[in-house]
Amino acid sequence: MMKRKSISASKASVVFFLCQMISALDVPLDSKLLEELSQPPTITQQSPKDYIVDPRENIVIQCEAKGKPPPSFSWTRNGTHFDIDKDAQVTMKPNSGTLVVNIMNGVKAEAYEGVYQCTARNERGAAISNNIVIRPSRSPLWTKEKLEPNHVREGDSLVLHCRPPVGLPPPIIFWMDNAFQRLPQSERVSQGLNGDLYFSNVQPEDTREDYICYARFNHTQTIQQKQPISVKVFSTKPVTERPPVLLTPTGSTSNKVELRGNVLLLECIAAGLPTPVIRWIKEGGELPANRTFFENFKKTLKIIDVSEADSGNYKCIARNILGSIHHVISVTVKAAPYWITAPRNLVLSPGEDGTLICRANGNPKPSISWLTNGVPIAIAPEDPSRKVDGDTIIFSAVQERSSAVYQCNASNEYGYLLANAFVNVLAEPPRILTPANKLYQVIADSPALIDCAYFGSPKPEIEWFKGVKGSILRGSEYVFHDNGTLEIPVAQKDSTGTYTCVARNKLGKTQNEVQLEVKDPTMIIKQPEYKVIQRSAQASFECVIKHDPTLIPTVRWLKDNDELPDDERFLVGKDNLTIMNVTDKDDGTYTCIVNTTLDSVSASAVLTVVARPNPPLDLELTGQLERSIELSWVPGEENNSPITNFVIEYEDGLHEPGVWHYQTEVPGSQTTVQLKLSPYVNYSFRVIAVNEIGRSQPSEPSEQYLTKSANPDENPSNVQGIGSEPDNLVITWESLKGFQSNGPGLQYKVSWRQKDVDDEWTSVVVANVSKYIVSGTPTFVPYEIKVQALNDLGYAPEPSEVIGHSGEDLPMVAPGNVQVHVINSTLAKVHWDPVPLKSVRGHLQGYKIYYWKIQSLSRRIKRHVEKKILTFRGNKTFGMLPGLEPYSSYKLNVRVVNGKGEGPASPDKVFKTPEGVPSSPSFLKITNPTLDSLTLEWGSPTHPNGVLTSYILKFQPINNTHELGPLVEIRIPANESSLILKNLNYSTRYKFYFNAQTSVGSGSQITEEAVTIMDEAGILRPAVGAGKGYSETLFATSPVMHTVRPTFYKVQPLYPRIRNVTTAAAETYANISWEYEGPDHANFYVEYGVAGSKEDWKKEIVNGSRSFFVLKGLTPGTAYKVRVGAEGLSGFRSSEDLFETGPAMASRQVDIATQGWFIGLMCAVALLILILLIVCFIRRNKGGKYPVKEKEDAHADPEIQPMKEDDGTFGEYSDAEDHKPLKKGSRTPSDRTVKKEDSDDSLVDYGEGVNGQFNEDGSFIGQYSGKKEKEPAEGNESSEAPSPVNAMNSFV
Repeated sequence: MMKRKSISASKASVVFFLCQMISALDVPLDSKLLEELSQPPTITQQSPKDYIVDPRENIVIQCEAKGKPPPSFSWTRNGTHFDIDKDAQVTMKPNSGTLVVNIMNGVKAEAYEGVYQCTARNERGAAISNNIVIRPSRSPLWTKEKLEPNHVREGDSLVLHCRPPVGLPPPIIFWMDNAFQRLPQSERVSQGLNGDLYFSNVQPEDTREDYICYARFNHTQTIQQKQPISVKVFSTKPVTERPPVLLTPTGSTSNKVELRGNVLLLECIAAGLPTPVIRWIKEGGELPANRTFFENFKKTLKIIDVSEADSGNYKCIARNILGSIHHVISVTVKAAPYWITAPRNLVLSPGEDGTLICRANGNPKPSISWLTNGVPIAIAPEDPSRKVDGDTIIFSAVQERSSAVYQCNASNEYGYLLANAFVNVLAEPPRILTPANKLYQVIADSPALIDCAYFGSPKPEIEWFKGVKGSILRGSEYVFHDNGTLEIPVAQKDSTGTYTCVARNKLGKTQNEVQLEVKDPTMIIKQPEYKVIQRSAQASFECVIKHDPTLIPTVRWLKDNDELPDDERFLVGKDNLTIMNVTDKDDGTYTCIVNTTLDSVSASAVLTVVARPNPPLDLELTGQLERSIELSWVPGEENNSPITNFVIEYEDGLHEPGVWHYQTEVPGSQTTVQLKLSPYVNYSFRVIAVNEIGRSQPSEPSEQYLTKSANPDENPSNVQGIGSEPDNLVITWESLKGFQSNGPGLQYKVSWRQKDVDDEWTSVVVANVSKYIVSGTPTFVPYEIKVQALNDLGYAPEPSEVIGHSGEDLPMVAPGNVQVHVINSTLAKVHWDPVPLKSVRGHLQGYKIYYWKIQSLSRRIKRHVEKKILTFRGNKTFGMLPGLEPYSSYKLNVRVVNGKGEGPASPDKVFKTPEGVPSSPSFLKITNPTLDSLTLEWGSPTHPNGVLTSYILKFQPINNTHELGPLVEIRIPANESSLILKNLNYSTRYKFYFNAQTSVGSGSQITEEAVTIMDEAGILRPAVGAGKGYSETLFATSPVMHTVRPTFYKVQPLYPRIRNVTTAAAETYANISWEYEGPDHANFYVEYGVAGSKEDWKKEIVNGSRSFFVLKGLTPGTAYKVRVGAEGLSGFRSSEDLFETGPAMASRQVDIATQGWFIGLMCAVALLILILLIVCFIRRNKGGKYPVKEKEDAHADPEIQPMKEDDGTFGEYSDAEDHKPLKKGSRTPSDRTVKKEDSDDSLVDYGEGVNGQFNEDGSFIGQYSGKKEKEPAEGNESSEAPSPVNAMNSFV
């Protein structure tokens, strides 16, 4: 619901003196203009025609007028000149015509009674006031009179006359007693319009001696009191009733004259016993609606603002049980003169024409007379431009001397009207009164009104222009008003600009510029929406607005068109209104009002607060019968959600006091229900109302209703007979509820007899229990059973019979002829013969097979016997044994089961399962990665399921895009547990598939992946094995040499790109490698961070253009994300790769610094270093050199030395025959050698944790030696641990 209003930015600011002719000028009441223009006098204030003054105060007779030049004032009294200078008691206020008569010096006000008239005069004419009749108010005393007591018979009528003194104005009459308490009035006793007190009939209680009439004179603020009147009522039995008789008015008809516009009061007061009732009608018409009122207990008819149409006959009818009487009042409405067209001031320019019109009406028709400057026009100086035609004066070709004030007098016998109207002839050049450069602002698509208030005589012509040099505005898109205003009916944004108003007449020309700005309208783009909210919840209304940026909007919220409650629960936000913890009082319409200085928009939405209904009221029980009753109630408040149904609950105060039970429910439109009752129940009812919100609180309970007792209607349910022992029968049943007993003394008759045996029923009556035990019965024999309810009034209907059995005993016979048929290595089928039913001695529930594994045939190790049980329900003779272990020996037996338990077991049966396929190997480790080899270690299957014949190993290379190379298969003897794979490709990921075999076939496989290290001198590759970081040296058996040349099928790449980012992680560092395709000489960088972290990426710059890098300082056991990028190539980078550093080794958790052996070793090392330093110093002084120094001299740029695979220390290459220092021409490939001039990275970057140091010249100090095993001809490095000598050399 949205409404919009626009506030026009320009309203005509000029108030006009209106005139009748088109040629007449409008004179704006502009203060500056009025100060400059000549104007005849105009009376602005005067005293009323009939002026009653207080004789105790000075008399002030008002007469104010305006004109240019300011007028002078004179007075007449009783038609003759009143010379105020000759009366010392009379003064005239300065710059005013108001007279002040001082009567405080003992002068009586009566001396100044008379008819006064004021004249205001200047050079352009004279204006006169009304005839002001001055009369002092009077409040005379009551004339003394002797008042006799009024003795009246009970039932007669009585009138107590007031007859107040005649005052000016007439007094207000009321009746009181001596205690100044108003006398009570009623239809029987009331005061008439003339002040008399009328009794339609008197009663004994009317006897009193202080009926006092008071007259209040408001002008003099005095109250006159009449002497008390005494009334004594005497009784006569019986009191005679009387028909109505009119006390006032008398007779059957009367006449009433009232003036138009006054209040018509008609009165009828009647006597009679019983008191008559008054009714009013208008003969031949209806009483005027909305103007008719009844007062004084309908004895007075009041019609306000009467007109000639209200004339007619009005009949009052007085009626009681004995008859009626009526009176007709003929009403005539006369009228003092009233204006139809009063003469208006006329402003003309020389040579123009005009008219003055004076039209009035009245009853009788008033006569019209004209005066000019206060003199009858017939004797006034002649003016050739003036012609009188009855109620009209016509002016032709006026001149400046034609200026005058004309008076029109309309009079009849009921009064007169006098009006002044001047004719002012002016010759003035144009003037524009609108301020220059005034700014007008309007909303787009609304009207724009641009003012050009002007004056001139003759009346100027107005023209409008847009812009400084624009053309004159014409056309239907503009409206030009007579007062000079330019209207643009639908202003648009392009209407903005400067507008020029030009005013011209024959005496001159002037112009004025104003500005117009057109603004965007204010809109509510998201209005509040209808809400249905539950009580105590939160309600929110949105009001999102869009407005012109130059306007400042204000947003107000109203509730039901009034201000929001002063409550902290109401939160007004920038774009919304939120009501917290809504209550029922918050129900209503919420309006968002957006105001700017130019427009206003609003939108409303209704909030409906819903809640659970209030509980029903006024529960009533009717129509009480033995088995039914009618319940009725009054619904509570729905709380804005209709009631869907009523739930009726009952309480049994006799059997379950305080517990309420569901009885029934009825639709929400129903408020009565017929309820079925049970005997011997003390009922109370309550009703719960339900609506969509939920259930109401229960109503107050109804009155209680106790039903009579009766025989039970039903017997116990769920009767059963089950023996608990082999020689008994336990009969059980569900007892009746309290209200089902139907009476006191509830008991049960329990009867039983053996089935299929011609026996009589055995019966016993028990108390209100739910079980009875029959002893001495045969084992598991069927019985017929019945249980019947009874109370003190008799039995329930005959119950139905049920079949039960006496107690069971354990079965006597085991199943025979047990046979086992082995189906496969894990499944066997068992057969047996059923036992005779008589031997079961109970309900046959089924058979149980007990089976257990004796031993595994492959391991020949006996295990703890764990018996398993399978149960087969019913009378089955076979069963399947699943989940057996292959190649094992089992035993089983079979037993029958009844309700008592299990019978004896059959003899144990032995059977064996054949071989099966093995489970997967228990583990697969891949350790010691080198450039071209990996070591595999595995564990035998947990479940061989037979005799292992061999292991099958399959492997193939795999890259980061999961492209697979050729698959290689190796068969390994069953007694092996490790293998070294050689001749693999460096820096290649391999996937391994490993499984075991028996004679039956292959078992499930286990898979792992591993990566050979890069062929980069000095780079330590971490060990990779099942994700655990194993690095221990394994004893290699059955070495296998395979040359694997993987072939990959790839899609043509898009250049440039970085792909195949691979990582090999150790505990605290990781080797990152990648493949780059694109322009040469790219500068790479590596970004990394903790996986899943929101921290910024860390960035490492790669020196040179190589495609590998070592990340150091990583946290052990942490998942990292890594990516590689190239600078200068639009910032492209690789996809992210994830890796995880290895866990910290347990050995590192020991603080060796506190170990005694370590301290001793360090002391020995320190001593040895000291000795070596001394020897070194002596040798240096002698000019000797180490072999290492010789090697450094031979190589200006030493090559990077390879790392040992076992401990990561630097060693030297040697051939298979001796251990000479490495010479120039080492077999280390030159394409993988990092030289100092090629990279800023030193060898230390790739040997973290390696015990080696460098001299200032870059030479490596240390002894390259260590024990070696015999190596193959290819010169593979030793995997033996370094000697203590190497450890010592690392500290040099």
